[in-house]
Amino acid sequence: MLPKVRHIIALLLVAGALWHFYGETFNHSGIAGVYEDIRSDVNGIKENPKVIRTVDYLNTEIQLLIRKLKGNIEDSESEQPNQVAPEKPQLDGPTEQPFSIHNIELNDNRSDVEQQVGQAKRSSLNEYGVDWAAYHENYHNFLMVAYNEQDKVVGLYTNQDLLTSTEGISFNDTRDSVLSTLNEPLESIRKGFVNYQIQNNQEYDTFQINKNYVTIFYDKHENSTVTAIQIISDELEKQKENYFGDPSDELKEGFEYQLFDLTNSTRVNHNLSTLTWDESVRATARDHSTDMADNNYFGHTNLEGQSPFDRMTEDNISYRMAGENLAAGLSSSIFAHEGLMNSLGHRESKLKTGFELLAVGVAFNEESQPFYTETFLTK
Repeated sequence: MLPKVRHIIALLLVAGALWHFYGETFNHSGIAGVYEDIRSDVNGIKENPKVIRTVDYLNTEIQLLIRKLKGNIEDSESEQPNQVAPEKPQLDGPTEQPFSIHNIELNDNRSDVEQQVGQAKRSSLNEYGVDWAAYHENYHNFLMVAYNEQDKVVGLYTNQDLLTSTEGISFNDTRDSVLSTLNEPLESIRKGFVNYQIQNNQEYDTFQINKNYVTIFYDKHENSTVTAIQIISDELEKQKENYFGDPSDELKEGFEYQLFDLTNSTRVNHNLSTLTWDESVRATARDHSTDMADNNYFGHTNLEGQSPFDRMTEDNISYRMAGENLAAGLSSSIFAHEGLMNSLGHRESKLKTGFELLAVGVAFNEESQPFYTETFLTK
């Protein structure tokens, strides 16, 4: 009887693998003449055939599944790292603004911010032409702050439970409760003579509150609860003349490091170990983003028929397991990250316990639209 069971399970796993690599794609229509596109193969995770042949991998999975059915092993994906999270700060209500993040509000002084949270772990250029300064304790209590030339806070972001609000909005709220509490969200943002429509995909809403722009992101896979918030001052929003930021090498690098930091801050939210930046694969990721941007296509397989794994092999990147996430047309690393987290296959890549390393490569096309490639590895 057991051989028949193994045969059936093998067929199911092969069918699942085919769907896993070639099944679903995700396409999100975008902002007034701007496209937003996220998709996967579904997950783009594959064992390196030069290390472990695919058929051997499937056979191993069969044996593991049979043993699990017998109750002899536990699912290794459920194992959690032994991490001690730092203490969450005592959060007070905002005093001058409707929202506060880690007791920091718009117009606060940089010196006061850093007296409270310490020195920034990283500063990198964002689409508004200023730096996001990232503060965290090994990615716990994570927030990003933007300053103007007078070292006043003009931008805030967090994807962790550091939010207080005069309206009572918190990370426990759902989209429905947010919409019932705040005014109607914006349908568009005007830049010069162009109105850029804000997409209505229920993944985020942007509100104009006290003349500032508050974007609240939701997690579709957790009952559309609040998962992040970005607050941009009216001053900073006006500073960005177009929907996309001005392309530059500095912005490219900024988006890359920001997407890396956002992934790690999300992993600690899920009690997962953080990933290490892998400089050796950044060029491979960048090259693919550049190829897509220059040749006007979007996909894991390039125009020469190479898969992500072919490209890594060509660049002499060794790995035991690897995965790739792609996004395009999203205006920032924040919107790219939040969009990827709402796409199940990409979310699984970001939260996979087996991955240890990550590099991100970004490029811009002629319309200044960014293309993002995330490459996950275990060596």
